[in-house]
Amino acid sequence: MTERQTGRTAQQTADVVILGAGPAGLTLGNLLRAAGIDCVVLERADPEHVRTRARAGFLAANTVRVLDRHGLADGLHRHGKPHGTCEFRTEDGSFRLDYGALGRRELHTVYPQQDLVTDLLTHYLAAGGRIAFETEAQAVEGIDGPAPTVTVRDAEGRPGHWRARYVAGCDGRHGAARRSLPPDTRRYHRDHGVSWLALLAEAPPSMDAVGYAMHPDGFAGHMARTADVTRYYLQCAPGTPADAWSEERIRTALDRRLRADEHGPLHHGRILHRSVVHLESDVLDRLRYGSLLLAGDAASLPAPAAAKGANLAVLEAELLAEALIDELQRGDARALDGYSARCLTHIWRAQEFAHWMIQLLHSPVGPGSGAAVGPVVGPAVGPAVGAQAGPAEESFFHEAMRRSRVESLRTSRTHQDWFAENYVGI
Repeated sequence: MTERQTGRTAQQTADVVILGAGPAGLTLGNLLRAAGIDCVVLERADPEHVRTRARAGFLAANTVRVLDRHGLADGLHRHGKPHGTCEFRTEDGSFRLDYGALGRRELHTVYPQQDLVTDLLTHYLAAGGRIAFETEAQAVEGIDGPAPTVTVRDAEGRPGHWRARYVAGCDGRHGAARRSLPPDTRRYHRDHGVSWLALLAEAPPSMDAVGYAMHPDGFAGHMARTADVTRYYLQCAPGTPADAWSEERIRTALDRRLRADEHGPLHHGRILHRSVVHLESDVLDRLRYGSLLLAGDAASLPAPAAAKGANLAVLEAELLAEALIDELQRGDARALDGYSARCLTHIWRAQEFAHWMIQLLHSPVGPGSGAAVGPVVGPAVGPAVGAQAGPAEESFFHEAMRRSRVESLRTSRTHQDWFAENYVGI
């Protein structure tokens, strides 16, 4: 099947219809195709967009193991870079953690997600995998029965239908899979009240570590992507448009928050891409609804403070592939019945660590909070038992807690081992 095939008005069939050509969908497609399962991937974007959309770039050790197991890791082994160091820059000083020598002694592999997706897509097409680009899934119907139908629309607006035995929803939190869930579906959601200006700069990395800077003006982050491209993050007030900050303002804020005057100048370069990321966490209480199964961001959205999204997607894709192969080829539905519970164990652990990272990196008085910092001036008696603390007291309390967490991470080997295991683990 050629890359640019689009939906047809006639009904088409596959044993498994996969919605979305991201890490989850393409990993799943490759594994099912290798096992001889008839599957098709439906993707609303065109091939160029799929290959170039910038996302995270830190692959966990388990993700590399999964890709290795299935012959999908050639590109990351050729071009990925091992990484195992964090540097924290704070108002109380700076310190580094060589997390690759702590905990389970595992490293990340720095490999841009668009490169991983390109590898997965190339492998899938070379193996004869079917994919329909510029084909937007509108709805999944009949998920309570044995033959669900995906209604699609192609680039010219023509309708079509795909009938399957199973539909794998790997099309994100706003995709057709989630829109097709029963109205009583339970969803757990948390808005962390924090936004980042996410930047890709045409500049070499300025440090040999992942940089996390906690500053009174707000958080700033530095993450290497390639030898010539660096990812920067700047905390901004929620609701800030992506184009609101000039490049000069961005450079000034990065220098100030990453304390370039203390640690050396940053490489800035031309801004290649910018967006605003609002930190939210989102989990569905189960990932299977009859013949519709969810993976990747359709299953859960971890806040991007701990680089868990793509890693969860690959893990879930492998578990789902194994379960579908068992059911379709051997009539054994046990793994499929247990798919949701197995994934949610990993998802909630990743969510907990991402939440901890958010609390570590962000002051309650960051951009847009409107809160004051510092103790309340007055008698040292505190509020009466059961009384509600005011905003100033709450801000000071949470800021003191955050600084205590940072100090514990700096000084406690036990805390450092825990951090390393959860930072790289999935």
